[in-house]
Amino acid sequence: MMTSNDAQDEGSAGGLSRRGLLGLLGAGAGGLAVGGLAGAGIASAVGSSAPSSTGGTVHAFFGEHQAGITTPVQEHLHFAAFDMADGTTRDDLVSLLKDWSYAASRMTRGLDVSATGAVGGSPQAPPDDTGEALGLPPSALTITFGFGPGLFEQDGVDRYGIASRRPSALQDLPPFVGDQLDALGSAGDLCIQACADDPQVAVHAVRNLSRIAFGRAQIRWSQLGFGRTSKTTVDQSTPRNLFGFKDGTANILADDPAALREHVWVSGEGAPGWLTGGTYLVARKIRQTIETWDRLRLAEQERTIGRDKGEGAPLSGGTEFTAPDFHTKKDGASAIDVRSHVRMAHPDFNHGIRLLRRGYNFVDGNDQLGSLSAGLFFLSYQRSPERFVTVQRALAKDLLSEYLVHVGSAVFAVPPGAKDGSFVGAGLFA
Repeated sequence: MMTSNDAQDEGSAGGLSRRGLLGLLGAGAGGLAVGGLAGAGIASAVGSSAPSSTGGTVHAFFGEHQAGITTPVQEHLHFAAFDMADGTTRDDLVSLLKDWSYAASRMTRGLDVSATGAVGGSPQAPPDDTGEALGLPPSALTITFGFGPGLFEQDGVDRYGIASRRPSALQDLPPFVGDQLDALGSAGDLCIQACADDPQVAVHAVRNLSRIAFGRAQIRWSQLGFGRTSKTTVDQSTPRNLFGFKDGTANILADDPAALREHVWVSGEGAPGWLTGGTYLVARKIRQTIETWDRLRLAEQERTIGRDKGEGAPLSGGTEFTAPDFHTKKDGASAIDVRSHVRMAHPDFNHGIRLLRRGYNFVDGNDQLGSLSAGLFFLSYQRSPERFVTVQRALAKDLLSEYLVHVGSAVFAVPPGAKDGSFVGAGLFA
């Protein structure tokens, strides 16, 4: 990434608040000037997708929708859920969102989190930026923010005066068959989804946003992901998951505005104004029983999924992108098993519901039995969490569920994109 000495903070009328600077420097340390408080306007970003002067692709932080939803899915993820600190106020929450937006608008352009950055400040003070992204290009970094149910109300307490503006659809997800959820690896008041083509760039983003949050919010849980398990543009190839099958063949694509309006973006009667143009994010950490799956016959693997493993074509015939024909017979039985994953997830059997998926593979080492702690970090965007609930209840009955254990779960309202000179979620506090 570019340092503050390589490029000025173009168009910036603001910067990190004093609270944000204290977060960067540590408790009790003094702040460094970065061009004003976060209450002022925030820097404008470049266009929605453009080459950077340091190389690589830049995705604009500001815009109608937050980047990281329909953006071409990058290769790496660092996801983090945060809890607001006890005793924080509405002003603390607003200043945090301003500070995060300011820093995100810089990092997505390949800049340090502030004008002084990693090496431009006093040598007698901790640097504003941790520096591990120095010299790296933006790597198509996107940073997406979301608000959890607990931000609006927790144990009946309206902590920040926004309980009345909580969307009725933003509720904790119900329990599902097969859930073995870790409470400390689920939920959260806020979330950050950082995606990039370089894992170090994604980790740098979350690391520095976490530092900025010091004293106002702390990480509740986080997850690293690699190897995208979906695509969002027609020119991206279909990736494979850790079971070796192509994943995301029928995903909603960025060049299908009609599908995005119908299935992804919040709008219409009953939608709170501040969330119009936003969406809802469901995050599920799904452990795959890799060793059991690896001992299955190929034919049984394909029957479970409903597609062939090589081409990715439905078992009813054709190529990867041939629509499944659930009426085709083979040897007197349905060519696609009635409990296969393809059939149980298909919109025809779920009231026409489609989800925009942006999941990633993960490997967290081995468990105490020596088995791989690996699986799918499932991320889906939809205009209502109830749509995910409908599909997930259907999938609890499919053949694939025998090889999956859901260990983490969270849901977030994702505001629309920030306008130039503003910050993510500004409409919630208007």
